[in-house]
Amino acid sequence: MLEAIRERSKSWLAKLILAAVTIPFAIVGIDTYLRDAGSSVSIAKVDGESISVQEYNNSMQRLRNQLQAEGKTDPAVLEQPDVKQSILDRLIINRLLNTAVTKNHFAIGDTALSDHIITLPEFQENGKFSQETYDRLLTSNRLTPSQFESTMRTDLLVQQAREGLAALAYLPEPISKQTLATEHQQREVTIAEIKTADFIDQVKIDEAQVKAYYEKHKDKFKVPEQVKLEFVLFSSNVLIPKVQVSDEEVKKYYDENAAKFQGDEQRQASHILISFGVNATADAKQQAKKQAEDVLAQVRKHPDQFAELAKKYSKDPGSAEKGGDLGSFGRGMMVKPFEEAVFSMKPGEISNLVESEFGYHIIKLTGITGQSQGFDAAKPQIKAELLYQKAIALFAEQAESFNNMVYEQSTSLKPVADSFGLQVQRTDWISHADGAKYFKSDKLMNLVFADEVLKDKRNTEAVEVSPNNLISARVVDYKPSAPRSYEEVKAGIADLLKAEQAAKLAIKKGEAALAELRQGKSPQLEWIPPVTIDRNNAQGLTDLAMINAFKIDASTLPAYAGVADNNKGYLLIKVSGVNAPAANDEADKASARELQAALASEYVAAYVKSLKDKSKITVNSRLLLSSGANDQ
Repeated sequence: MLEAIRERSKSWLAKLILAAVTIPFAIVGIDTYLRDAGSSVSIAKVDGESISVQEYNNSMQRLRNQLQAEGKTDPAVLEQPDVKQSILDRLIINRLLNTAVTKNHFAIGDTALSDHIITLPEFQENGKFSQETYDRLLTSNRLTPSQFESTMRTDLLVQQAREGLAALAYLPEPISKQTLATEHQQREVTIAEIKTADFIDQVKIDEAQVKAYYEKHKDKFKVPEQVKLEFVLFSSNVLIPKVQVSDEEVKKYYDENAAKFQGDEQRQASHILISFGVNATADAKQQAKKQAEDVLAQVRKHPDQFAELAKKYSKDPGSAEKGGDLGSFGRGMMVKPFEEAVFSMKPGEISNLVESEFGYHIIKLTGITGQSQGFDAAKPQIKAELLYQKAIALFAEQAESFNNMVYEQSTSLKPVADSFGLQVQRTDWISHADGAKYFKSDKLMNLVFADEVLKDKRNTEAVEVSPNNLISARVVDYKPSAPRSYEEVKAGIADLLKAEQAAKLAIKKGEAALAELRQGKSPQLEWIPPVTIDRNNAQGLTDLAMINAFKIDASTLPAYAGVADNNKGYLLIKVSGVNAPAANDEADKASARELQAALASEYVAAYVKSLKDKSKITVNSRLLLSSGANDQ
């Protein structure tokens, strides 16, 4: 029970969609949500009341913003038809609940509304409600307080209805305990399959049966509507030959990103630091520099005494006592001036004075381990990267012009192809599904089959089918959906009817075997070796076997169940052992809460279904899948 309920609402996307269209919502965007909600363009109607395209688009945008905030930015996710339908379903549900609470005289008092608004994070300053922030945000979003408060009151009423329904959920304690016990126990299970395939040879199908099935189910054998397209692809890749990168740019990139090319190179160095302190005056810095120059002269004269001079003069407490030794380090571990000096030196070399925020350094490079990628070796790689970056930047600059041209000169793709140096390409006959796979874009094919493009033979808008790749297409030819001929499908129908009849024979044999097993008999079956399973460990069993294995009443063992497996045959399940986990009060309480929450969700879902059943709901499916209900 718990598993079945939980499966319906566990995906992250389902949760995001729910959050995207219910309160609380961010103040940014509320203005369009309210001002445009009365648009005459309807994507759906509930008992004659419109849900506008703008309402839908605002919900989609809130979901998009939330995905981006959580690092899930793949735009293809929001193009999926099931995602679009889920967002619209949630808007329909909210409309139904809003109507229901109005009819049933639900009310939110002024005090409760005020208490809610003053807790919204958008209006907080230093942890407290700010009237100034409230007024400013409403003004910037072109809202009056009465408009905003009216919308918030409505949303709170819908929330109140949901919470009230959830509070009605009740599960008797014996049933709850039994459900939770089954949820956590282990069962020793084996299965036997009676396969449809083993009965195929026993089935005979004649021509009359095949013909009758064809006539009755002609709609199942339709060829989907198809189009021939011509299209142009505008890609950042085609712009690479149009950009140039100089050697100076390559060298600058190498110097600024040296850590990328470090490899496993490490450098070992010692230094003497003559510090001048934080916020040093010009005189203090000059005195420190003079001392550093004196020390450098001594180092130059006696390089073998570097360690002794470091102990004597260095102001770096971490290295002075070790003769200035800093150990080994790679790029990015030292301040920039120090790093640049060290990585330009040869072993044994002593630097001139190097100024950093800490003072003046005298550096001795004592060793190099590992290897880095030198400039000459990295140059081709860097040049290719910079060419690509420039091509992407140029693509971004020209993308709007490309989109404008395919729209403004919408009767042909030749002008945009000539202007951007592109090739007009053609497809063979393709359906919506074929085109979505070919172009990897449902959105493009939704546009292709929209009336403006399909009937008027106009260019589609430019669609980004993948990062930095825009496509515009137009219909060259069109074939409507039509039934396949009997000759085309009769072999497949014969196979289908054979499978159906063979499945019935398999089920009949399976049900007879199950009856014998329950009578204590031992029919001839091929049982797999027993496995011990729990809810989270199927041990190779199918979902069908798992679900039914835990439905079996195991009060008397062995216990058996049987289930038809679509047209695959019949599945026999045997439970020969049950292990109950040790009592765990905290785990049991958590599971009980989860079960209660799942049941509450079912109460709300059942109530919403009853509202839907009593309401007239119409959806403009073509508009839902078109760009008009997709873009801001």
